[in-house]
Amino acid sequence: MSLTQHLKDYADQSALKIPKDKLELMLAAIKELEESELAISSLRTGKKIPEIQLPNAKGNKVSVNQMLQKGKKVVLAFYRGGWCPYCNLELKALQAVLPEIEAKNAVLVAITPEIPDNSLSTIEKNELSFEILTDEDNSLAKKFNLVYQIPEELNEIYLSFGINLEKSQQNTNRELPIAATYIVDTDGTIIYDFVKADYKERADPEDILEALS
Repeated sequence: MSLTQHLKDYADQSALKIPKDKLELMLAAIKELEESELAISSLRTGKKIPEIQLPNAKGNKVSVNQMLQKGKKVVLAFYRGGWCPYCNLELKALQAVLPEIEAKNAVLVAITPEIPDNSLSTIEKNELSFEILTDEDNSLAKKFNLVYQIPEELNEIYLSFGINLEKSQQNTNRELPIAATYIVDTDGTIIYDFVKADYKERADPEDILEALS
């Protein structure tokens, strides 16, 4: 089953379990984000990426630009956090094709606003073997123009689900990145982008592999 189908099936099943009033607020928040056209104005194919040097799950600084300088293409996957089931499905799907990504002379790097301790938990839970970097306060994602603030009503719903963004990110910004995927060529130019306002949609690994060919 493709990641796209897996995500759709999960979304359909999840919608049946969420109280109607909460589901309506969640869907309204997605629609508002789509209408804001933030995703349209985000960094896209043909643009150069900014310098990326962020701490990994162990707190060690990792430079994406150095990876590029070594002649490797880089697949960048921005995700919301380990609390997001759609993010976990995406990360697992990317892990499954990691050998194929590496065979195409590319490196996979995931980026999240969550603190390193939470990234480490995500790595362990999903048995990931690629780097997850912490984007403190979404500073890098803002340079990609991917960041939005969730409404207070939605934050309250998240809290009722046991999702505490303030705790997971260690800030009170209520900000998240659009779940976006990029492929960056060795000269720092974006050669593939997948940016959708709806967090239930993610780049399918098969499309990523095709773009790397």
